[in-house]
This record gives sequence, structure tokens and C-alpha cells, in this order.
Amino acid sequence: PYGSRAVLKFSQYTGANAMAGRWMPGTLTNQITTKYLEPRLLIVTDSRTDSQALKEASYANIPVIALCDTDSPLENVDIAIPANNKGKESIALLYWLLAREVQYLRGTLSRASGWDIMVDSFFWRDPEELENKEEAQEEWAAPAKPAEDWSAKAGGESWEGAGAGGEASWDAPATGGGADDWSAAPAATQEAGQNW
Repeated sequence: PYGSRAVLKFSQYTGANAMAGRWMPGTLTNQITTKYLEPRLLIVTDSRTDSQALKEASYANIPVIALCDTDSPLENVDIAIPANNKGKESIALLYWLLAREVQYLRGTLSRASGWDIMVDSFFWRDPEELENKEEAQEEWAAPAKPAEDWSAKAGGESWEGAGAGGEASWDAPATGGGADDWSAAPAATQEAGQNW
């Protein structure tokens, strides 16, 4: 399934006919069917999963280019492109490179200039992952709660005079244990050699 989006994007930029998804048996051999095709070239993502298409292409003498991993069977494959055909990023990159090369060979794209289409558009995207991303964006886009008014007095409480005795001042020195003078020189240690 990882190659379906890459195949569709490849066909979009090259003008090829895409057969992403399930391969209908008889597409290349049964002329009575409505989906009968006579392509000049067949490109497959995985020769193991697309074995039916490879078999039909061999019957119709259609050349086959396949993205092949180390465990891919090479029967009925004319040109094998050694590549990782299991990962979605590698499949997307391979089809992006093929599409770019077709553009170069046709002359629609100059080799001196880069192709402005990003590889990311060829990546296969999991529908569940996209739904989770949309839900997360909706949570962030939800309207925020109105800010509370901190200047209003809640329940008739008054903070004035709430200190000890009601007359405490913030500028007054602290009482009871924390009023040490921090700017004073440190007291002499008990042992003369201990200075840590």
C-alpha cells in the first residue's frame, strides 16, 4: 500500500496510466474486459506482490521495470532497479527520481534547474494518522476560555489587612529566624584548615 500514492503522483507528473491498488487479472490479456490495456512499459513496485501483472506482461511481451529488494524474484523482470521497496520514504523517493528523470528526458525540465516538486508529496500517508493530526489541530484551534477578572473581589473577601495583626507591611524586615544579614562577612570556621 505504500507505493499507491507515489504511483499516482508519478503518473500525474509524467502522464502515465496508474494502476494503484488491486490488479485486476486479465488487464493485459483479456481483450473483452472494459479495463483492458496495452501499455508499452510496465513499472511495478514489488515483483513479489505484483506477480500477476508480471505474468500477464510476459504473455503480452511488455517490458517490465521493477523496484527489487534483495528477496524479490526476478522472473519476468527485464530491468531491476535495486532499492528498498518496503519503506514508504524510499518508495516515494524512487518514484520522485523516476518522475524527475522522465521530465529531464522529455526536455520539459532543464538539468541546470532543480525540480520544484517536493519529495514529501510522494509519501504515503496513513488515513488514521491524518485524522489524528486534524483532531489535534482542532483542539488547538478551539476557542480559549475567557480570561478571569482578577480585580473583582470574590465572595466579599478583602485582602487588605490579611497579614498578622492586619498591620503588616511588605517593606518591614522579616521576623523570626530569617533576618540574617547576608552582606556580613562569613563567620570563622571551627577548624582553621576547613574552608569549604
